Amino acid sequence: MIEISKDICVDFKTASSREWLETNGIGGYSSSSIAGANTRRYHGLLVASTRPPLGRLVLLSKFEETVLIDGERHELSCNQYPNSLHPEGHKFLTGFRLDPFPIWTYKINGVEIEKSIFMIHGENSTVCRWRIIHKSEIQNLKSESEISNFKFEIELKPLLAFRDHHHLRHEDGGFDGSYKVEDNLVSIEPYAEMPRLFFAHNANEIEPQYHWYRDFEYAIERERGFDYHEDLFQPFSLRFDLSNDAIVIASTEPKQIADADSFQKEEIKRRNALIKTAGAKDEFANQLVLAADQFIVSRGSGKTVIAGYHWFSDWGRDTMIALNGLTLATNRAEIAKSILTEFSRHISEGMVPNRFPDAGAIPEYNTVDATLWFFEAIRAYVEKTGDNDFVRDVLYEKLVGIVDWHVRGTRYQIRVDADGLLYAGEPGVQLTWMDAKIGEWVVTPRTGKAVEIQALWFNALCIMADLAGKFGDAKGKKRFAAMAAMAKKSFNQQFWNDGEQCLFDVVNGEESDGSIRPNQIFAVSLSNTMLSSAKARKVVDKVEAELLTPFGLRSLSPNDPRYVPVYIGSPLDRDAAYHQGTVWAWLIGPFVDAYRKVHLKDAKSNRRVDEIIAGFKSHLSEALIGQVSEIFDGDAPHSPRGCAAQAWSVAELLRIKV
Repeated sequence: MIEISKDICVDFKTASSREWLETNGIGGYSSSSIAGANTRRYHGLLVASTRPPLGRLVLLSKFEETVLIDGERHELSCNQYPNSLHPEGHKFLTGFRLDPFPIWTYKINGVEIEKSIFMIHGENSTVCRWRIIHKSEIQNLKSESEISNFKFEIELKPLLAFRDHHHLRHEDGGFDGSYKVEDNLVSIEPYAEMPRLFFAHNANEIEPQYHWYRDFEYAIERERGFDYHEDLFQPFSLRFDLSNDAIVIASTEPKQIADADSFQKEEIKRRNALIKTAGAKDEFANQLVLAADQFIVSRGSGKTVIAGYHWFSDWGRDTMIALNGLTLATNRAEIAKSILTEFSRHISEGMVPNRFPDAGAIPEYNTVDATLWFFEAIRAYVEKTGDNDFVRDVLYEKLVGIVDWHVRGTRYQIRVDADGLLYAGEPGVQLTWMDAKIGEWVVTPRTGKAVEIQALWFNALCIMADLAGKFGDAKGKKRFAAMAAMAKKSFNQQFWNDGEQCLFDVVNGEESDGSIRPNQIFAVSLSNTMLSSAKARKVVDKVEAELLTPFGLRSLSPNDPRYVPVYIGSPLDRDAAYHQGTVWAWLIGPFVDAYRKVHLKDAKSNRRVDEIIAGFKSHLSEALIGQVSEIFDGDAPHSPRGCAAQAWSVAELLRIKV
């Protein structure tokens, strides 16, 4: 459980900077700030995935919530409008907790009310509940009999968006606000091409409204340089007698309100089982296990990984990097197997997809490293499970084909050079994980032989030699081992930066890029490495001295004149800073791996690792509650930025922690 105190909740600035997230395992989600005000275009009580895991639509943005105590109205809602905050229901908050899903407590004139929200796993359904937990302290009343004569009610007004989650809704004459009522079920379908939205409820009254609420203002979108105003439609209001719990299930399919309790019990049981299966050792790890589960979603009959919330889809690179921590470290190897199988179906010209676009078009393949991380994910799977049969029967021939394609050359000039190293790149294309691009400007092109690509390529060849030996492919084993030996020799000849006592970031012919970046850490951290122990120690020392922060590694040394200390501003400003000093949380994993390797005989190394990851414990309650952000500012205090919940950030912490 993570608790947020009253002093944070009642201060709008701090409460609106903290977010919550519920997911449904198929790409949909429910999310907002703990203050109750939506601050992103992506916030909504029901963001449905119509083509799992994509096709995400904000159907129900939020409820306007009003508690009535003997007819006196008290607004629980909170909205930011131009130059005003109204209502200010966050001032009634006494706390927020993640236990295991989002729960708010309010106190109004001595009446304590609890609100909770969770999603039904595998469905586009959000269950919301309001209940009175204490009412014996009503101001100016002394007897229970007087209190019992009071009428306690809550009025809920759904505000609808019905739009793609990347876009915003503005008042539209074509929005059909009519709705149908059948017993305790209300449904509405404003646009024929979008799903019908159902509200199962136990309200006493339904009243038509038909209002547009105009000019909601989303602070984070404003900060990010995007359109930040939205209009939302309110078709009706629901009024509940709070002598019983008030419950609403918002869903793309009709539900029964009588099932709400069983849905809640089942979801709590499911989450408890995840923690038990993972066998995590402390509360920090337990929360990371629950965070990890939010990224694992369905794709067709298999599984994939949402790279981050709220706007990312499933990316090949992110999935392969995150697979170990999300699935193997949590003892969910069957999901790892499903993910590997699913991505293997989309291999094309020796390449794993970089991204499955939201629009549902064919996969994009503009990546050199996603395919190489595929090998490492398979290695980790075999190490965890011993399931060589699956790799032999399903994947091995495809892996051989990948190597063959890289030898003869595939897209974007990705090819093995005469020196045995892997070349990649052409003008206007970003192929490594440092992939920021503004128009035709690739911010960090890294064309040629990037250091982590060589580390991954050598690692892949060693993995193939090992697999070939296991599977009786003597010719293949000899071939892959020879290729690895050649790559190792060339790497050590070309990549040592004697002036800085570390590795060059990119070598391209006679040009060598001496930028101090974190990519060199992979030449130490991966299972199969090319460096001597002495050089490995120097690489780790350099990275620790110039790049290590409490939240990961900087993407560029502060000593570099191109260093950008803060990730903020317009899309252009932010993309220009993305890999120019910004801290990346996921890199804490490879750094810890490398640190442990070179300090293997140091009795204090475990304590030092604990110090390195300690900052993430407090971070779990500072941004998106219970999750780990994508990036942080390069300079202290290293404010969290970017995607509020990132798969590989969580995965790498889990992998080195569990």
